[in-house]
Amino acid sequence: MIPHMSANSNTNSTLLARSLSAVWHPCTQMKRHETLPLVPIARGEGVWLFDPDGKRYLDSVSSWWVNLFGHCNPRINAALTDQLGKLEHVMLAGFTHEPVVELSERLRKLAPAGLGHCFYGSDGASATEIALKMSAHYWRNTGKLQKTQFVSLQNSYHGETLGALSVTDVALFRDAYGALIKQNATVPCPDWRNAEKGESAEAYALRCANALEAHLQQHHEHIAAFIIEPLVQGAAGMAMYHPVYISKARELCSRYGVHLIADEIAVGMGRTGTMFACEQANISPDFLLLSKGITGGYLPLSIVMTTNNIYQAFYADETARGFLHSHSYTGNPLACRAALATLDIFAQDNILATNRDKAAYFNHIAKPLREHAHVRNFRNTGMIWAFEADTPHADFAQRCFSLGLQHELLLRPMGNTVYFMPPYVISKDEIQLLVTRTLKVIEALV
Repeated sequence: MIPHMSANSNTNSTLLARSLSAVWHPCTQMKRHETLPLVPIARGEGVWLFDPDGKRYLDSVSSWWVNLFGHCNPRINAALTDQLGKLEHVMLAGFTHEPVVELSERLRKLAPAGLGHCFYGSDGASATEIALKMSAHYWRNTGKLQKTQFVSLQNSYHGETLGALSVTDVALFRDAYGALIKQNATVPCPDWRNAEKGESAEAYALRCANALEAHLQQHHEHIAAFIIEPLVQGAAGMAMYHPVYISKARELCSRYGVHLIADEIAVGMGRTGTMFACEQANISPDFLLLSKGITGGYLPLSIVMTTNNIYQAFYADETARGFLHSHSYTGNPLACRAALATLDIFAQDNILATNRDKAAYFNHIAKPLREHAHVRNFRNTGMIWAFEADTPHADFAQRCFSLGLQHELLLRPMGNTVYFMPPYVISKDEIQLLVTRTLKVIEALV
């Protein structure tokens, strides 16, 4: 007997077939989708995504860490609708507009002290490219042409364009594109999971800072900048570390004349518990990179914030001394309006304080998960949670993803690391559902 198929089911099958035929999906082995179907999404509301049949999935990863205030947020929708009736885009070379000016001014007031200039790009990798180029060009403009090298942490991730890959320490990318990439040095990551038995997270961070000092002492004359993901290394499996490392990095970079680049593309905008992760170390970097959550997950936008000292090194009569970088959609008015609406929600709803309450509740509810016999290294920073699952399945990530969908969850593990980065609008009932059903998934796979 042939099972009955609804009209929506037929539509879904057609959509999936069309997608597999025409769309090359990102960071995806397309052959895998012969057996692992794509998930069609028709609409979103709050923390939920819905397929064309109305089946829902709790977006526990904020759609690749971008969505802060829920899908189809009415306030961000209203801001974009208003902007659509005024100006959709104008080139930012030789022109300006109110949204980009207001956003720059507001970020200057919010960011760590001294970061008074905003340069705009289109995505996170672009922000990394901009900062690396700007740092090296600064040293060129100030007569130190030899400072062209960069340093990053082991297991770091800063994007997938060629410049960004040169400071990304992920074996998969390094093996595939190593011949195209300028090789730069890495130093030990202060991820507390690597600490010796009995060694505190702070002590281990300080030990890693000593390794950074040794490297800078020997090579600083050729190093332009040190780039870090403050507090949490996302693609490294949500590696978390003590803020004292950031404090020491700032001190060492200042001592040895090396720029400090804080890549807050994933960890900024309140994700770690403060608006910017650097605040927890009470430091100001030379460059602060923002993207992902800056528009609430609505539109591509990235921002590189930097100091007046760096800005002045490019301020001259000669074109060649100016910063030579551009994007067609730099400072797009629609994206800037989405970012302004996002900042409004932070201010009007006291989001950081509310998030602290939600994080405390999440940690309370997650006790059975944290204490499960097959869960290791349960950890939390702000609105990020992660743990490793002891599992016999080599394909755990794929199994967890598929089983999660059956439990109305969008889970996207990295190896055997399960993590949560939910939208900030998640309710207590939704937290309870997320934890309870994740526990069911884990129990089925360990």
